[in-house]
Amino acid sequence: MTENDIPPCLIYIDKEGRWYHRGAEMIHREFIRLFYNNIELDSSGRYVIDWKGQRCYVEVEDTAFVVRSVLFKEGEQPGNAQFILYLSDDTQEELMPDTLYVGQDNVLYCSVKNHTFPARFNRAAYYQLAAYVEEENGTYYLPLNGRKNKIA
Repeated sequence: MTENDIPPCLIYIDKEGRWYHRGAEMIHREFIRLFYNNIELDSSGRYVIDWKGQRCYVEVEDTAFVVRSVLFKEGEQPGNAQFILYLSDDTQEELMPDTLYVGQDNVLYCSVKNHTFPARFNRAAYYQLAAYVEEENGTYYLPLNGRKNKIA
């Protein structure tokens, strides 16, 4: 099966990270987590669920992963602080500040899952992180552990 032969899943993910099947919102988190655990990006940038040898593509409004909240965590030792991202797949991971960028309509994004996927910050997460962002001569950056991480 080539990439062009992959059928649609009839699943849609909106920009807030809500999943829909044939127009009805999916509410069973265990199914959504199963799909997240088996999602990948194909070479053309489509989100594909590959489960037990069956592949189908998912319609995605923006990104499959959404950052729902951000928590600043002081390090136990100096230079060890981090921002923890709480993601739409019910996982959490450390923010890689060098992956932050601003997209269309001033939406904030970063990379997640070992730089495999882009993730969109929802409004709440954006404001949580923005509280730490600083501006210098028109450039915005996130200071962390003595480094100024430029937001592209």
